[in-house]
Amino acid sequence: MMPTDLESAGSETDDRPLYSRRRRLIMRAIVLIAIGALVLPVLANLYTVSAATAADSCTVAVHYEAPDATGSTVRFEAFGAGGIGWECYATGGFGGERHIVSLGLIPGMVTIPRGVQS
Repeated sequence: MMPTDLESAGSETDDRPLYSRRRRLIMRAIVLIAIGALVLPVLANLYTVSAATAADSCTVAVHYEAPDATGSTVRFEAFGAGGIGWECYATGGFGGERHIVSLGLIPGMVTIPRGVQS
């Protein structure tokens, strides 16, 4: 009579992993690449939208704060005047650049006080 219990089978059982070490490493690499392929477009889109919003907000802020400026520049800075985030600078009209406003990590439109012409 054959034993039906796995413990009584003895040498029939293995403690080896289901997949080889090489196959597990390849599968991990494929999973990491797939996750990167999902996250990278989201980050690129976030950067693009944030840069466009920051540029628009900076133009409005410079027009209000420094009407003599000839242009505006916006940059993402890790150690800027307002900490990490987008910084707005006015250019020209007074020689060099002048810091206007910190727009934050995810910029929104700046608010101009009521009654002020834009």
